[in-house]
Amino acid sequence: MRKAIRNGIIINESEASLPLSLKSVQYSYSVYESVKLKNGQFVHLDEHLKRLRLSSSGVGMNLSYTDNEITSWLLDLKAEENLFNETFRILVLGENPAWVYITHTENFVYPESYYTEGVALSTYRGERFLPQLKTSNLLLSYMALKDAEKKNAFEALLVDGQGFITEGTRSNFYAIKNNRVYTAPDEKVLSGVTRTGVMKALSDMGIPLIFESVKLEELSSYSSLFITATSMRAIPVKSVDGVNVRTEDIKTVQKLSELLGEWE
Repeated sequence: MRKAIRNGIIINESEASLPLSLKSVQYSYSVYESVKLKNGQFVHLDEHLKRLRLSSSGVGMNLSYTDNEITSWLLDLKAEENLFNETFRILVLGENPAWVYITHTENFVYPESYYTEGVALSTYRGERFLPQLKTSNLLLSYMALKDAEKKNAFEALLVDGQGFITEGTRSNFYAIKNNRVYTAPDEKVLSGVTRTGVMKALSDMGIPLIFESVKLEELSSYSSLFITATSMRAIPVKSVDGVNVRTEDIKTVQKLSELLGEWE
């Protein structure tokens, strides 16, 4: 039977349940992180724990457990289940003190065609609450993804009230024009591990990164679009809302994805 962690104790995953009477459950007062285990090693664990602590403090949670304690729990669960390639989800529930649950699933493996041909995206109007924090307030993302599924799209891009694309429901969004990459400012999106990696990779490639939001109605003026996330590295975009977009810089996106993979 698959195992999980509850406040440092290994339990059966079926026991990793939350009472519906808890206010923190009723109000989705929780934050989380997804940490990738690749070839037996945790990928950018320190950075993920740093963001977990930033998110928890940002919503006023009392996370009394240290990073070392949470790391030891991850290692315990990895050893207990003899895991090698997996994604761990750390959920911090806003009780006093906070509760910590850790579960795990197999790593996503995306088809090679996503990287060679690109993926279809849709758009959805809405702005995340506290976008800089990784909270469990995911209703907007859920609705946007359900809408994307109906349109046979891989991911949904969120568009704010001024018509600017901020980010995907589970990814960051970038656009290329004149050998420059554009993305929304940090204060408008969930920044962190992969986004930092993108900055480093683009710097190594000699490509400037401009923190400037892209307007939906101006997508046709960009020579390529792509999205990034821990699970997917960098994936090019082939269409948005059923309209084909330019893919002139797909080799650049593929090189970026390759670098992100090497640094895992």
